[in-house]
Amino acid sequence: MASEKKVLGFEEVSQHNKTKDCWLIISGKVYDVTPFMDDHPGGDEVLLSSTGKDATNDFEDVGHSDTARDMMEKYYIGEIDSSTVPATRTYVAPVQPAYNQDKTPEFIIKILQFLVPIMILGLALVVRQYTKKE
Repeated sequence: MASEKKVLGFEEVSQHNKTKDCWLIISGKVYDVTPFMDDHPGGDEVLLSSTGKDATNDFEDVGHSDTARDMMEKYYIGEIDSSTVPATRTYVAPVQPAYNQDKTPEFIIKILQFLVPIMILGLALVVRQYTKKE
């Protein structure tokens, strides 16, 4: 690691999002992983998909080995200014419309799905009764 810590803004780091120029933010530190793009076991797409955001969760979810964590040291270029990193958005589920009992076409289909098999069964029993030889 460098002796003096360079502090980088999120906007600056997020501009480095190409195969020939790729920077990642992991645990508040910025890494220039451009030289590692071809060697990454998951391919360069994995690294590129983590640019422009805090990639800490992406990195930790994979469960990298101690060797991989040690390799990161040579790609370190500075710290991220945490005040410039946008807050992560929490998932808000879309509002589901309330079930409407008055949807006549759907209601009729449900009744027919119940009545048609019963009518077929009844017709089969009637046919069996009248065609039965005594």
